[in-house]
Amino acid sequence: MIDLTVHRTPRQAALRRAREKGIVLPTFEEMKHPEKISPKIKERLRRVGLWDVDSANLFRISWKNDPLSSGGLHGRVNFFEIPSALTGVRARIVGLVGKWFPTGAHKVGASYACLVPRLVTGQFDPTAQKAVWPSTGNYCRGGAYNAALLGCESVAILPEGMSRERFEWLSRVAGEVIATPGSESNVKEIFDKTWELRRTRNDVVVFNQFEEMGNHLWHYEVTGGALEEVFQSLRGDRGRVAGTFFTSGSAGTLGAGNALKDRHPRCKFAVGEALQCPTLLRNGFGAHRIEGIGDKHVPWIHDVRETDMIVALDDADCMALVRLFNEPAGRAYLKGQGIAEDVVERLDLLGISGVANLLGAIKMAKYYELTEDDFVFTVFTDSMELYGSRLAEMAEAQGPYDAVQAAVDCHAHLWGVRSDAVLELTYPEGQRVHNLKYYTWVEQQGRTLEELQAQWYDHDAYWGTLRRQAGAIDDLIREFNRESGALEQMV
Repeated sequence: MIDLTVHRTPRQAALRRAREKGIVLPTFEEMKHPEKISPKIKERLRRVGLWDVDSANLFRISWKNDPLSSGGLHGRVNFFEIPSALTGVRARIVGLVGKWFPTGAHKVGASYACLVPRLVTGQFDPTAQKAVWPSTGNYCRGGAYNAALLGCESVAILPEGMSRERFEWLSRVAGEVIATPGSESNVKEIFDKTWELRRTRNDVVVFNQFEEMGNHLWHYEVTGGALEEVFQSLRGDRGRVAGTFFTSGSAGTLGAGNALKDRHPRCKFAVGEALQCPTLLRNGFGAHRIEGIGDKHVPWIHDVRETDMIVALDDADCMALVRLFNEPAGRAYLKGQGIAEDVVERLDLLGISGVANLLGAIKMAKYYELTEDDFVFTVFTDSMELYGSRLAEMAEAQGPYDAVQAAVDCHAHLWGVRSDAVLELTYPEGQRVHNLKYYTWVEQQGRTLEELQAQWYDHDAYWGTLRRQAGAIDDLIREFNRESGALEQMV
């Protein structure tokens, strides 16, 4: 559960900081339904850029931001339906678009939901403590950004092998940036660094996305709600939610799969990982190039018992499609194959993990032989705006991209993708995956065996209680805003 115990003295410090800096906090309800945001906030947003370090941008933690770099308010959910002509399957594959969040990725929402309960309860003092954000990239970007908006210092921790764009941006926003050895596959090194900080500093609070239940709750409430809204707008007379697919990463987005499964019990819920590091699939390990997903452990916040399928994705497929979707020759080839120009021109809305999510949804649709009445939902976490350096690196290593290579990539890595490296989870297989948590979380990270067992054997009480906490957190946020008086002072 999320601890909502109030600590009065540090809470008073947080209130003073909010009052001094004019900080108003959004509720889960406002993130889901931004039409409920105060007119004062909306007027201020008209003068603020999407990535500006301005606390008003807390109210752009929503899937419904206008797709504008500055001055936008809110409209419909940002989504992208990838047509069958491109996917090669009959099922309707729809992904929420993360590009239009501040920082260009939805992780700003998950990090906010981890920080705000401790802020409004006084468990985190923004005047005396630093927020530590361990991540393979987007989460520490979102956390450092939120910390800046909330007037507190931050420490970002990420592997040294992540994209140059991540480090350049963090150097301007985070108070401190720590690069750990390795790349996407080196999550343990990140964890080790957080324990070192805990041992050597008395002014840090670690917000570990892999175990912070606020991460799960935000996606259950906000992302799950957005997906349901999109489905209702597209379903017609025969549409049904057949599946959801999300790469694991921190397992935060998997909460949205839980939300849709609650609403549509026949929906299949699949989680993806890199074939080069098949931890969930077969207790394996390795390294891969799919930036934005973690590996070699099962996140604490992954509700394994409700997971129906594991899908492994070859990073060669993902990286080939990154070039196909973004190189001029690749786009020209797709148009020549009859893909609508407006679809092709929007393919840069899929970053590397977004491409992986698309491929996973395709494999899922092929495996279950889904039809045009079936929807498979996913998320496109970020866009290629954050990976320009990766395109340049591939061009240098592989040479110029031409029509011949585009044809190979399209037919081999997109239309030729098979429904292999897939595992439907039986009850014992689900237990096997769940039990992998023991080695990371009980042996290494200080979690208890009792709580591990409760996640599986007391499932409905454990996860159900967590998923009902959004309302209580909203009440605490509203009271915090009332006491700070920041909204009333806003001009």
